[in-house]
Amino acid sequence: MKVYAINGSPRKNKNTATLLQRVLDGVVQVAKDKEIETEIINLYDLNYTGCRSCFACKRLEGKSYGKCAVKDDIQEILEKLSQADGIIFGSPVYWDNISGQLHSFLERLLFPYLVYDKNLSTIAPKRMPTAFIYTMGSPEEIMENLNYKLTFSKFESFIERIFTKPQVMYCNDTYQFDDYSKYESTFFSEEAKATHRKVQFPFDSQKAFELGARLIK
Repeated sequence: MKVYAINGSPRKNKNTATLLQRVLDGVVQVAKDKEIETEIINLYDLNYTGCRSCFACKRLEGKSYGKCAVKDDIQEILEKLSQADGIIFGSPVYWDNISGQLHSFLERLLFPYLVYDKNLSTIAPKRMPTAFIYTMGSPEEIMENLNYKLTFSKFESFIERIFTKPQVMYCNDTYQFDDYSKYESTFFSEEAKATHRKVQFPFDSQKAFELGARLIK
């Protein structure tokens, strides 16, 4: 079995990446009696674009029917994910949405599997379990007031149509800088952020671990 975590953050050891690793830890813990491999894929290490609207993935009897025809850094990754036993997507929230890097990646991953028939069917090779983790500097009340969940639900609905309904987790009010004094950040209270992280992030890490333990059964 192979479970992948897709890191849509430019940082490899901060909030999003840490929680993705905890999900994978949970997967491994619950699958002790199975041969299982896990891998984090850092999207910001890769050179690619979003969908180019070439429609090669829709051409009947074409050699790329049902798969992305663009040859770049994610071509082999898309192939690996087609046979995954679980996928966890993770992203920081930028401008009320997922990162542009992850948005482009999801275009390339999901669109080839969507069939333009009357039922908008899916031809994904596997219907593997999925999850989505969002990390953000916004407190939970701002997330609710700005209706982030409605925005997030759009890609979640596509993931559900193509694969399965993702389990979802939010990590709010994250600590953003190593040293707030070096940045113009008076909108935030460094003390409050630090206190929140000390209390809440271990709890969020445990929630991520438990999500992983539920993902593969």
